[in-house]
Amino acid sequence: MELFQKASATGQPLAVRMRPRSLAEFVGQEGLLGPGRPLRLALEQDRIPSLILWGPPGCGKTTLAWILARHTRAHFQPLSAVTAGLTEVRQVVEEARKRRRAFGQGTVLFLDEIHRFNRAQQDALLPHVEEGLLTLIGATTENPYFSLTAPLLSRCQVLRLEPLGDADIKAILARALSDRERGLGEENLTLTPEAEAAIVLLAGGDARVALNILERAAILSRRETAEAPITIGRDLVLSAAQKSLPYDRTGDLHYDTISAYIKSLRGSDPDAALYWLARMLTAGEDPLFIARRLIIAAAEDVGNADPQALQVAVAAAQAVQLVGMPEGRIPLAQATVYVATAPKSNASYLGLEAALEDVKNLPAEPVPLHLRNRAFPGAKEMGFGTEYVYPHDFPGHFVLQEYRPPQASRRTYYRPSEEGYERQIKRRLKEWWGR
Repeated sequence: MELFQKASATGQPLAVRMRPRSLAEFVGQEGLLGPGRPLRLALEQDRIPSLILWGPPGCGKTTLAWILARHTRAHFQPLSAVTAGLTEVRQVVEEARKRRRAFGQGTVLFLDEIHRFNRAQQDALLPHVEEGLLTLIGATTENPYFSLTAPLLSRCQVLRLEPLGDADIKAILARALSDRERGLGEENLTLTPEAEAAIVLLAGGDARVALNILERAAILSRRETAEAPITIGRDLVLSAAQKSLPYDRTGDLHYDTISAYIKSLRGSDPDAALYWLARMLTAGEDPLFIARRLIIAAAEDVGNADPQALQVAVAAAQAVQLVGMPEGRIPLAQATVYVATAPKSNASYLGLEAALEDVKNLPAEPVPLHLRNRAFPGAKEMGFGTEYVYPHDFPGHFVLQEYRPPQASRRTYYRPSEEGYERQIKRRLKEWWGR
């Protein structure tokens, strides 16, 4: 116990103490750092370009930036966009100029949370990155193509880091348990296979989360017994985990999860759709946001194959507003299953897209005279509506008549499918228009 307290006396969490110090210690991201990969070659040649490291929390962005710094002869200057602003950037630029004049040394500016810089702050970096005074390494959990300006992106290479795999997390845990200098090696701790599997599952590819759980479990284990060796089991891990889902209602996980939900609805998989619905609700997503996307899916992907789907989706949105949460999850689940299991057709959506394309590309011809409004004095004298034929005056309430201007008259936009109710629509259109 004394050794554990000594290791923690600096106040640094285990995740900080175990941060890799070299490429040899770095775990994961083989697609970027494996032998012969571009970033590995750039490191070996000390030719690091300006980079944007984009990935989820705990995948190694900041660690990789520090390792890059250790492999270059340039001066490394870290800043956080959370606390830094233009004043700090100007200071870095001024010092970089002095360093280049005096020693011929370059400067690497590492800007953590770079997405927090506004447009003006990002623009302030441009000339210095352009001239090569600064090599910029930015780290972000947000999609840089949304959060960073196009001019800055054009001067940087965007590298996508992935969540760590199960084997990576296991390797990190094993190192922390065996490292006697920075880790828990002196504590003589072991994990049961079930405990290790639980940490891997709860970490969700985040090394920081995995090490935090391990550290809390180690503390709890010492409270329960002082005898060594200590075996940490699954129940202790679950007690230490305090699980919460990674989620950001304005970030990539927000958009990626709703995308998975919509694709599951479109793919007619009610179980997958319910899973993503549960993920969003558990993470605290706005239920009305989910309801709005459900309405769009009902119209776009089900359409007239089952017109009832749109009514069910709208009713679910209204129900959420009326009853609130958590009960509102029930109509959301009902509507989710209905839309997922309904026959699918995007014919209405595709028809509108085709019509919009014609409106954009064809001349804006006048509305034909027989279709114009005649509800005003003088309309008849101008020929407005005089040639119009009233369909209800004919058998079946239908009569052949042109409803479009000449250049659009032969275009077909709506092509009903053979799915669900659209099969009947297709039959009627063939009877009326021969198409």
